[in-house]
Amino acid sequence: MRIRTDFPHEVLVEDARVPLPDGIALHARIWRPVATGPVPAVLEYAPDRLTDASAVRDGERHPWYAGHGYACVRVDARGHGSGGGVPGPEGGAGEVADGRAVVGWLAARPWCTGRVGMIGLGSAAATALRIAAPAPAPLRAVVAVCPSGAPGAPGAPGEEALGGAGAAQGLLAEVSEGLAHAARPPDPRHCEGDWRALWETRLEALRPPWRTGPGAGPTDTGGTDTDTDTENTGTGAADTVGTDTGSAGSSPVTAAVLAVGSLHGPGSGTVLRLVEGLPPDRVRGLLGAWQHQYPDRAEDPAEAVGFLQETLRWWDHWLRGRDTGVLTGPLLRWRLGGAGPEGARWAASERWPSPRVAEVRWTLGGGPVAVASPLHTGVDAGRHRPVGHAGDLPPDQREEDARSVCFEFPVGAEPVVVLGRPRVVLRVTGSAAGAPVAARLCDVAPDGTSALVARGALRLPAAGPGGVGGKGRAGGPHEAGGEGGTAGPGGVVVGLTPAAHRFAPGHRVRLAVSGAYWPWLWPAPGPVDLVLDPAGSALVLPMCGAPQADRGDAALPGAPAAEPEHAAPPLVSVPGTLDPPPSRLLVTRDVPAGTWTVEAVPHRGRPHVHPDGLEYTEEARESYTVEDSDPLSARARSVHTIRLHRPETAWDVRVEVRSELRCDGSDQLAASAELVCLDGREVVFHRTWEERLPRGPYPLPRPPG
Repeated sequence: MRIRTDFPHEVLVEDARVPLPDGIALHARIWRPVATGPVPAVLEYAPDRLTDASAVRDGERHPWYAGHGYACVRVDARGHGSGGGVPGPEGGAGEVADGRAVVGWLAARPWCTGRVGMIGLGSAAATALRIAAPAPAPLRAVVAVCPSGAPGAPGAPGEEALGGAGAAQGLLAEVSEGLAHAARPPDPRHCEGDWRALWETRLEALRPPWRTGPGAGPTDTGGTDTDTDTENTGTGAADTVGTDTGSAGSSPVTAAVLAVGSLHGPGSGTVLRLVEGLPPDRVRGLLGAWQHQYPDRAEDPAEAVGFLQETLRWWDHWLRGRDTGVLTGPLLRWRLGGAGPEGARWAASERWPSPRVAEVRWTLGGGPVAVASPLHTGVDAGRHRPVGHAGDLPPDQREEDARSVCFEFPVGAEPVVVLGRPRVVLRVTGSAAGAPVAARLCDVAPDGTSALVARGALRLPAAGPGGVGGKGRAGGPHEAGGEGGTAGPGGVVVGLTPAAHRFAPGHRVRLAVSGAYWPWLWPAPGPVDLVLDPAGSALVLPMCGAPQADRGDAALPGAPAAEPEHAAPPLVSVPGTLDPPPSRLLVTRDVPAGTWTVEAVPHRGRPHVHPDGLEYTEEARESYTVEDSDPLSARARSVHTIRLHRPETAWDVRVEVRSELRCDGSDQLAASAELVCLDGREVVFHRTWEERLPRGPYPLPRPPG
């Protein structure tokens, strides 16, 4: 990482209020070049809070863009941070309308040329795409990073929400974090008016976003408010982000889009749909091995890229009309994974779908086999939304493979290169209604190490006739016959997450199928008698055809700028402590009880001291427990706390969320959440909610940036 301090332009920083048509004003921070004429504007519009939670990240990139001649504007969404209003549905019509108003306000500033670009991560990326569908006239270009706004949407089976199989970890984590973040108070130092009164108004509007999808959010989700006995049964519906298959208002994105995704997290499927669905003269795609982060902030230095340099070329082309070559390069660039020096490198495709990639059907061999997975299958799945913490990515999959039915295909003298969306066609029978079926594609090295490449899942419909037992073995590959997303009688199609991987000679391609995937997915509510018949089942891989054919597209220029560059961020300190930090991810087994527990610590709770004196502390702990003999024992619990403290003014507020999900014998989940907010020792707000949720399918809340 290179910290840059010399720029072509001196930068001015100022805070502002952005008026909306209904009289609400949003809090904005503006970095713009000094002593220049009007310049284009780059907007980041998100609920992350520019005064604390996103301050470091904002300070790395917005001054950098401003130093290169752009007015960069960071705006907190309605009801978040120190602006006005109450939180609305993330990605809903209100947030999109506000964003369009912000774009119009920016374009009208005397220091702006009238051309605006938008950049966002996670939910902010999905919102930017909705604002761009269709784009208001000033909005010329978007950079959308990990735009995971449409989990389980049509055209994306098994990608973000794993086929709607009924999320456990993802749902609990996103709901707990979403409610805690929405409950944070305005900062008196930056708030106009009575911060406490505004906070109390916001808190009264909150609901846990159990059913949140695009178009639903913290204020419009279902549930019973136990202290007022009022009920709201609204449910958010998933849609497709930014393609001609539907987004905001079922309209295609009309701005130019640089779609950036992570092959380790949600959103990669959306990147492929954008590249496929938008005209090639205004879209480019980039898929890397970083996690749910901006690519210049990757935890692994080998995977970090010069993202700011890449995006500056995008802005210069679309907002300044300069020929930077962004449209003469490949349509889609991939970080190709795999063992050895030939595995970890960049590949590129001039077109997508690439004519060099063909679907090849690998038939499964052997007789029918029972899929008798223990309920703790999945404890080595890693985090649903990896952000770069230790334990986020799935470890060696050998133990998971041992709990699954596996089929293997040896790689011969030539590598097997997979680029695109694999899928699995499974002929399954038995008494298994409501059971999740998870499929994993793994790369098995000669020493037996099993590395996860792609995965997917679905929840079985009503059970079919019974089957017979047997053992699975591999058959061989032949050309796919065009399933079209369906299968024959008794069969299902499991779509896997997009993959960019090179299976080296001497390795094995392994398909692992299980009837459980905890804690990602809820177990079936009752006994599972599932039989997989290899006859009629297959692994369908998008392969670079003939041996060494990967050298065709891969020979095109693909690698982004190598060395990341940042402006000097704010000096936020993290005071040390004598206590050792807790493990990020811990799996324990209670042998006598037959219980498995996965404990996760996504936030460690150390205070972050900002330059203006604010102490911001966030701590979260999650636990997921199941007994192998009892599917109804599955429990997911979370405690999420946030403290904001200004010692010089004695301002000291605390937000605590406790939430739980559990299953019973019905096809529903019992969800509960408790929110407590304190100003000093005074309890400002205390409320609990209880709700019954379908086990699935339903969309996950969109992950924050």
